[in-house]
Amino acid sequence: MTDKHPAGHSALATAYILFGLNIPIMKSVLTDGHITSIDMAFFRFIGALAAFWLLSLFLPSEKVSRRDMLLLFPASLTGLFINQFTFSFGLAITSPVDAALINTVGPIMTMLLAALFLKEPITWLKAIGVLIGVGGALLLIFSNGIHSTEQSSSLPGNMLILTSTLSFVIYLTAFKPLIMRYSPVTLMKWMFLYATVCSLPFCLHRVIEINFADISANIWLSTLYVVFIATFLCYFLVPIGQKYLRPTIVSMYNYVQPVVSSLIAVIIGMDAFGWRKGIATGLIFLGVYVVTQSKSRAHIEKSRAHIEAKKK
Repeated sequence: MTDKHPAGHSALATAYILFGLNIPIMKSVLTDGHITSIDMAFFRFIGALAAFWLLSLFLPSEKVSRRDMLLLFPASLTGLFINQFTFSFGLAITSPVDAALINTVGPIMTMLLAALFLKEPITWLKAIGVLIGVGGALLLIFSNGIHSTEQSSSLPGNMLILTSTLSFVIYLTAFKPLIMRYSPVTLMKWMFLYATVCSLPFCLHRVIEINFADISANIWLSTLYVVFIATFLCYFLVPIGQKYLRPTIVSMYNYVQPVVSSLIAVIIGMDAFGWRKGIATGLIFLGVYVVTQSKSRAHIEKSRAHIEAKKK
């Protein structure tokens, strides 16, 4: 495993760019009102479930041990079920800018939980990298000049987004060994199966009551993006990054989301790209770079062993 593995970084960069696009797209669907937060969470689960199981038919079969089948259940609860429900409900009642801001605390949570679960050291270099990235994200968000006219900030909504972020961070760190044992398709087909089954008692009766004929083509297209791009494709790509990179580095890609949101605002004329945004973007990617240069526990132990060998 190397923190500079190109496949891992390419997969995460793509996934988090698509996640960044997902925030305004999903917000537009929820604001329309025909598809609620409960509906959206269920569509994401069952749509990705069907896609992953269909894809698995064309790939070599991978046997999952009985013990790991049990572990996949809490992994699904933290990585999908709790994460998606709290995100959907939170985004529906708060602003997209607030949602992007709160997601940037993920790397700090990851750094602390990785130290707890994986015994990863909190080095000065790693801490500095995280702080640089946080500073860039805060500068970007507070200088973007975007004010939601449809939905103001909401403390309950922000707390739900924070819960969503924490839930996914727990998944990244606590289930890192499980993630590394299987391919992304094997992991996700079982995790989405568990999440779909768990969601049925909460969602099925509501989905049945939807008047599908009243939903516009634009809302359907946006929903398809959320389900098959921001869920199926992104959850296929993220485990690739998890296999090759440390959880702290994986979570650093959260900072890509506010960058994407800012670029969208510039392209559609909602904002201009001034010097503040240039500095903020530079800080975000500098933070990612600094964290990738920090030493993992394995690197530190190897260096210590090398020093001890020289002494002998």
